[in-house]
Amino acid sequence: MTTRTRIMAGSLSGLLAAGLVEAVERVRDERHLRATIVEVRRGGDVVLREAWGESMAGVPATTTMHFRSGAVSIPQISTVLLQLVDEEVVSLDDPLARWLPGVPHADRVTLGQLAQMTAGYPDYVHDEEFVDALLADPFRTWTPEELYGVVADEPLLYEPGANWNYSHTDYVLLGLALEKIEEAPLDEIIAERVLDRLGLTQTEDPGTPALQAPALHAFDAERRSFLGIPDGVPFVEDSSYWNPSWTLARGAVQNTDIADMASVIRAIGRGELLSTDSHELMIAPTLRGRTTAIDGCATCFVQGEWYTYGYGIVLSGDWLLQNPLFAGYAGVAAYLPADDVTIAVATTYADAAFGPDGDVSGNAASAIFSAIAEVVAPGAKTPPPPS
Repeated sequence: MTTRTRIMAGSLSGLLAAGLVEAVERVRDERHLRATIVEVRRGGDVVLREAWGESMAGVPATTTMHFRSGAVSIPQISTVLLQLVDEEVVSLDDPLARWLPGVPHADRVTLGQLAQMTAGYPDYVHDEEFVDALLADPFRTWTPEELYGVVADEPLLYEPGANWNYSHTDYVLLGLALEKIEEAPLDEIIAERVLDRLGLTQTEDPGTPALQAPALHAFDAERRSFLGIPDGVPFVEDSSYWNPSWTLARGAVQNTDIADMASVIRAIGRGELLSTDSHELMIAPTLRGRTTAIDGCATCFVQGEWYTYGYGIVLSGDWLLQNPLFAGYAGVAAYLPADDVTIAVATTYADAAFGPDGDVSGNAASAIFSAIAEVVAPGAKTPPPPS
């Protein structure tokens, strides 16, 4: 079932609009997707906002549904930090120990290194005991102290600033530091400094697993192996209200709708909330040529054209983006500065998308994004879809 909310007359030719729809529907068929919500903008104009499929059996997906946006809040956190730099409240070179003296290695790690994920802290999501605990009880509430405590006794992976690894730990700690700096909860800080300034009313961190209504439901099979479900036995769980407290800094565990997700990534991509110097630093490819693979580090690698980490944002080809994937939700929020094009995608998986081990084959929202980008911005360098 399809709900076509809006195709702006005059913004796209009918042929191009049809090409966008065909691109989404092709990937939906290939990737076995349950629901998909898409927004495409050129400049400030919405040229396509559409929903396909079902949230639950018999419940059509709509463009007003809310979903978990995961890493889309990461550049919001880094934006807050860079705003404080612009205001000369802090420096990127300030040590974490100034605000969190009890955290291991805090005297060696800076705020800027946390924001660019070059601090060297291991990522708790790769700890086997943590993963087992998460799979055993996906409804558990995790505190920031519990999360960084998972790796508190481990050495840094490298000297701070000398390499890079994707680390949820870094942003959990940065969130705690920002709360100390601003003397306020992070959700209130982000609301005041980012969401309210952009007029976004459909994005929040409720502090619980709640989703704003109407909610887009997600389904997942990742616990199949952990629970010992035999091969051939159908197994998919409604994961919509699994507790997402483990995913990011407390106060930045957001749910949103497709319009807000598009708005926030465009504003970040355009630097609307930062000084010119801070915005240029945020999206600069400063890590290219500086990172290497490290034995035992799953996310340490040489960064290049298709993936370079800025300050909370991914530089991929000509695009700036984030692409969350967890608990049955997949998404992409992407901005193309050269053409002022925005693409936002949220999708969930049908039963056939899950392999024998319960996993899915890559981020399906990334595949949809790539297909849309080929139509709306054919001249741009766009990352290939995940295999």
